[in-house]
Amino acid sequence: MPITDYIRTIPDFPKPGIQYRDISTLLGNPEGLRLSVDAIADHFATDDIHCIAGIEARGFIFGTAVAYKMGLGFVPLRKPGKLPGKTYSESYQLEYGEDQLEIHVDAIEPDARVLLIDDLIATGGTAEAATNLIRLAGAHVAGFCCVVDLPDLGGMDRLRRKSIDCLALCEFEGE
Repeated sequence: MPITDYIRTIPDFPKPGIQYRDISTLLGNPEGLRLSVDAIADHFATDDIHCIAGIEARGFIFGTAVAYKMGLGFVPLRKPGKLPGKTYSESYQLEYGEDQLEIHVDAIEPDARVLLIDDLIATGGTAEAATNLIRLAGAHVAGFCCVVDLPDLGGMDRLRRKSIDCLALCEFEGE
């Protein structure tokens, strides 16, 4: 069964006109979750990856599972004020405002090759901010992957323009 079959669409959430792609149904299905984690790990298995970084919060779910499967460590990219040590911070634009991500300054070894993971990419602002943080920490983004891509919003193209190898397990048209 394709990954899209495990993801339900909730119309008009969180506002009218939005088709919300709910991955909770995928997470709740053992086969769907296994397929997702295996597909990501298998795709990047031959790359020289040193650690996995996940974007808060759903990137943690897939990121830690992939890190475990690949025998790698996991680095959380968090919202402001959630990490107790010294951090780098990166701001990014949201549809209605601004947000930030942070990473511990010592979370990644210099020159490490990092696989960045999130559940979904839309416009790519969050993923681009995460990429900037990894680079600020002195590491390289070896790849980006997500379960769901909304290609009409251009996020993957935004990352590819930065020469980042990108993988999405499935796509949905529209917002």
